[in-house]
Amino acid sequence: MITLIATLKIKEGKMEEAINALKEIVPQVKASEPGCLEYIPHTVRGDDKTIIFYEKYIDKDALKLHSTNLMKNIEKLLPLLEPGMDIRNCSEIIL
Repeated sequence: MITLIATLKIKEGKMEEAINALKEIVPQVKASEPGCLEYIPHTVRGDDKTIIFYEKYIDKDALKLHSTNLMKNIEKLLPLLEPGMDIRNCSEIIL
């Protein structure tokens, strides 16, 4: 399993538009990428410019497919984003 935490910065005053775009984007990703187990956007309390994604993929091939489709999938979101994304590749602690 591969887990990513992706932090996106939204342009001033564009959070509502970004959330509406994600309402279309997230179901498309889940429907077209069977190896994507979790793709969950979050807002941050008290911060109207940040969206954090929790993403989980079954394997490297699933992540590769997601990466290949990413720019097409987030086309409606791109104009609402500040430049740069912080993407963290995480290792789950198995207890």
